[in-house]
Amino acid sequence: MSGDWAVELHGIRKRYGRGRTAVHALRGVDLTLRHGSYTAVMGPSGSGKSTFLQCAAGLDRPTAGTVRLGGTEITGMKENKLTALRRTRIGFVFQAFNLLPSLTVEQNVVLPMRLAGHRPDRRRAAEVLHQVGLADKARRRPGQLSGGQQQRVAIARALVTRPDVVFADEPTGALDTTTATEILTLLRGAVDTHGATVVMVTHDPAAAAWADRVLFLSDGEIVDHLDREGAAGAGPDREGPAGPVPDRGGLRGPGRAHADRIAARMTSLAAPRAHPKAAA
Repeated sequence: MSGDWAVELHGIRKRYGRGRTAVHALRGVDLTLRHGSYTAVMGPSGSGKSTFLQCAAGLDRPTAGTVRLGGTEITGMKENKLTALRRTRIGFVFQAFNLLPSLTVEQNVVLPMRLAGHRPDRRRAAEVLHQVGLADKARRRPGQLSGGQQQRVAIARALVTRPDVVFADEPTGALDTTTATEILTLLRGAVDTHGATVVMVTHDPAAAAWADRVLFLSDGEIVDHLDREGAAGAGPDREGPAGPVPDRGGLRGPGRAHADRIAARMTSLAAPRAHPKAAA
């Protein structure tokens, strides 16, 4: 049933242009992700990762197929309704943080509520700021924070409305490895402790290793997947990562072996050969 799924993509295609010059960014993506799951999406440059995220998050409309978020079909939704849905039921975390410098930390966190026309819930803002370790920074402005702290604010903002799903686009790409580990720990904790659903696009196998499942895109198709040991399908591993073992790239988390397996899959995708489509 649709109620079991946080994200449903059926037959998603995205074409830019027409005729011989047309670019087929997505070629029939089928995917269902359960509530409370943590999914990483990887693939070579030009594989369709950004287009996948934009279509799944309602930031772009697919050429064909349907997208459902939390049981609600968004594919044919009017733009004003889709905008309202994004503000209340979808959270976003981007590499560039996208905080407003003139607002305080608290004001940035409650911004989705204000944009949705709701009265800001300062108690909820304090709750998520405590969750990301910034309870004492509510009155600061982004310029007074480190890059890692700014990304923590972005995560708090993404979680404040208790969205159906949080989409993260290279959330650690601008951070050093120590700070990146802190951000990945927060995302993992949001899933395991608070039941959030996270879909993260990343180029880094060490970051992807924190997810329950890694999906591999190539030429606009999901061609492979890799589950973290102990994770049941696409669902969360309620016991959490198997210990803070250093893995590839210096990040500490699920372990080097899993990150190495992910890196090997990525290397095989870059090889000049055809890849059979695998069930996601």
